[in-house]
Amino acid sequence: MDKQPRIFVAGHQGMAGSAIVRTLLQNGRNNLITRSRADLNLTDQAAVRAFFEAEKPDQIYLAAARVGGIHANNTYPAEFIYTNLMIETNIIHEAWKAGVKKLLFLGSSCIYPKHAPQPMNESSLLTGTLEPTNEPYAIAKIAGIKLCESYNRQYRQSHGTDYRSVMPTNLYGPGDNYHPENSHVIPALIRRIHESKINDSPTVIVWGSGNPRREFLYVDDMAAACVHVMNLEYATFAAHTHPMQSHINVGYGADITIRELAETIADTVGFQGKITFDPSKPDGAPRKLMDSTCLNTLGWKTKVTLEKGLSLAYNDFLTHTHYDEKT
Repeated sequence: MDKQPRIFVAGHQGMAGSAIVRTLLQNGRNNLITRSRADLNLTDQAAVRAFFEAEKPDQIYLAAARVGGIHANNTYPAEFIYTNLMIETNIIHEAWKAGVKKLLFLGSSCIYPKHAPQPMNESSLLTGTLEPTNEPYAIAKIAGIKLCESYNRQYRQSHGTDYRSVMPTNLYGPGDNYHPENSHVIPALIRRIHESKINDSPTVIVWGSGNPRREFLYVDDMAAACVHVMNLEYATFAAHTHPMQSHINVGYGADITIRELAETIADTVGFQGKITFDPSKPDGAPRKLMDSTCLNTLGWKTKVTLEKGLSLAYNDFLTHTHYDEKT
């Protein structure tokens, strides 16, 4: 029996990282390495170097990141670009120094230009201006892709370096952040609509016009895609990518308007009131749909429908958030 690789999941307590841990365990991968933020500061290069020297992982899933919605990105742009650049730079460089040959970096669909042709193909990267509200975060994620590609280009032949990148669309599901201001759209709407329901509020106000279209992927589907891409034979991966365009989109395959999303969440929660929109608030990009043809060609398909995923996400919210239901 082959010895199991030692796998470090960076960011295992976050939504994406915890889903990757669940998926790896379900696949029989038990030799996992994790560290909490309190135990390992990923922005500290010396600490990351010492960690790799001590633990000697064989594979790394780089899911650690500073993340948030429009409000958080607008409020903390310096923190978003600095923290994410430091995390990915430290992990990728120190992984290479420690002899780690396999690494998977998780990016984001916000790397693409604001007005990229829809659906967004991998070739759209760096072809136009980014969405201003999350430009610092997007720049950091683009840098992560280019770090992986640059180390591959320089060290693939000499060191066997094989660092890959996936770009998930908007994620939701267990472990999401339901902060009233700093969360993404689905957890924010779940919380707001649930609170309106238990408080018997007649209306829920949603930011923006409700017209932008977004794509949403259940986080465990994303994790399955990450493990799938990590485990592809190098020749197969290389045949479907290019040295300077090696990232792979991970999408659901269909999008929905924010208005339709809010109505679907209201149905899931059981809210009977009215949903109104505040067009004075920013909409962000008009549409963000990923072209996941490459990943589908490589043998991966999504399994969890949006309706099923929202139900699972709402149950997770109820399990981990304490509210007194009115009787």
